[in-house]
Amino acid sequence: MLAVLDGRSLDGVLAAGPAPADDRDRALAAELSFGVCRWYRRLDALVASLLRKPFKKKDRDLHVLLLIGAYQLLYSRIPPHAALSTTVETTRRLGKSWASKLVNGVLRRLQREHEQLTAGIDTDEAVRHALPDWLFKALADSWPAQRQPLLDALQSRPPMVLRVDQRKISRADYLAGLEAAGIAARLHSTVETALVLETPVAVNRLPGFDTGLVSVQDAGAQLAGGQLDLHPGQRVLDACAAPGGKTLAILQHTPDLHLTAVDIDDGRLAKVAENLQRAGLQAELVAADVSDPGAGQWATQRYDRILVDAPCSATGVMRRHPDIRLLRRPADIAALARRQAAILDACWELLAPRGRMLYVTCSLLQQENADQVDAFLSRHDDAEAIELPTGPGSRSGKGVQLLPGIDDTDGFFYAALRARADRV
Repeated sequence: MLAVLDGRSLDGVLAAGPAPADDRDRALAAELSFGVCRWYRRLDALVASLLRKPFKKKDRDLHVLLLIGAYQLLYSRIPPHAALSTTVETTRRLGKSWASKLVNGVLRRLQREHEQLTAGIDTDEAVRHALPDWLFKALADSWPAQRQPLLDALQSRPPMVLRVDQRKISRADYLAGLEAAGIAARLHSTVETALVLETPVAVNRLPGFDTGLVSVQDAGAQLAGGQLDLHPGQRVLDACAAPGGKTLAILQHTPDLHLTAVDIDDGRLAKVAENLQRAGLQAELVAADVSDPGAGQWATQRYDRILVDAPCSATGVMRRHPDIRLLRRPADIAALARRQAAILDACWELLAPRGRMLYVTCSLLQQENADQVDAFLSRHDDAEAIELPTGPGSRSGKGVQLLPGIDDTDGFFYAALRARADRV
């Protein structure tokens, strides 16, 4: 947690750290880490209300330890006596046994007085939903009619969703295979390739995962292939392709495409290659900055379809990545919007006449979504918006917005842009 507070992603921290030998310990470490990130601001407010003064900088580890103890008491199934004893014992492991009495006293008061304490801090809605003030306001202002279900959903645990490769097996047949393997699931109500598991499982338990029969991908992310209006033989550019979920979905949706997958991160591009190999599919992989194509052969082509899965605030996937609440800053949004605009403008130059470019983010913020598309159209008089279907999702400017808790998906924005036939 200290590393996350210093600006590192939780996924990166967990991947880089020493792996616990026991699977149960590994699961517990992830549960506590993700849980504290999800509820950080609320836990922080509760702990602060019980401390006479904040810890010194050199004792930030004790502050985080109290948050972990508080999370166990309020949000986990760990018996209170176990949560208390292990948290107090950890002060000794940290070499700070002088704090044992303090930690024990704070957590016991929280256990006794939590109803009164939470009633006090929850008068602030942003604290109640464990969001920074600026992000709470941005979400509430953007989605006033959907405000409460959206905010509640962002605090929930996301489902594990599968995308079925329907070239190989029908969704109904794969569902039957899951049931035979003792894995409960349901058909997604609006996304025809998606299955939703009742309880997440390790991917090695999924029948046919190693051969690409299914992939793990949120239902909202699975829409890209259909919204590109793909046809065999087309030349397709997948910009910002890593880790390759949408690359795979495009090729499984429509065979016989000439697909080029580009990503600025050579290391993350290896994940695209891994996903393609698992499914037995091929694409041209290029490590490059799509906002500055340079002289690479891929950048001399004109593409019939371009997917711009743009880098964004990722506010729509906070259920899966709760550390976003701690890492994102207001200034990031303007910087990301500039980056998105640069990528859109550069990719537009590579689109063939009558071609379609699909702009996608996993953001809930208008500056990155509807406003970004409006700004693009004002810069390019040879572009026009194409109306995409809703279900899931609802109209948002020239695009479609999917909202957690409302559309049975994570938060995604889609907008389709067409090059006019007379463009040069």
